Amino acid sequence: MSDGNTGAAGGGAIYALGIFGAWVWFWQQADAFWEYVLAIIQGLFWPAWMVYDVFKVLAG
Repeated sequence: MSDGNTGAAGGGAIYALGIFGAWVWFWQQADAFWEYVLAIIQGLFWPAWMVYDVFKVLAG
């Protein structure tokens, strides 16, 4: 029996891969201690940063 949660589990796995990828990306861009701290935060909230940057580009 399917309880309807299989899509949520798959989405969570994809989001987790995105977090790890974002951590790697932002970690490589960091040079100082506080930039590494910000890299961890950005890795968790990367979709918000991505949407913000897209809207910033669209606004001109």
